[in-house]
Amino acid sequence: MNWLYGRPTAAELVAAVASFLETDVRAATVDAKQVNFHARVAANVLRTVERELLDTSEGEVAAALNGLGFADEPELAAAIRAGALDDRGAELLPVLRMLVRHRLAIAHPGYAE
Repeated sequence: MNWLYGRPTAAELVAAVASFLETDVRAATVDAKQVNFHARVAANVLRTVERELLDTSEGEVAAALNGLGFADEPELAAAIRAGALDDRGAELLPVLRMLVRHRLAIAHPGYAE
């Protein structure tokens, strides 16, 4: 991990703010339903950012895309829309599944299981 700015890392800062929102703010706003709800939403957003910051699968995603001959997901999506991969379904499907699992791991951990 590159700690260009030292400690705490960006992920640690995000985790600390999320914890504060999940515990102190939510406990202090039980009667203020709207604030309590917004604190929960904000904490969930921060947990997603934390998972993105800690994600180490970038190399796996890039390798899978490169294996199909694409530099990134938008390029792959354009090729799918154009029908350029219609005859490569057996090769394409495992990559698409991996990309979906990766996104779910960041956005909704545990959902893929």
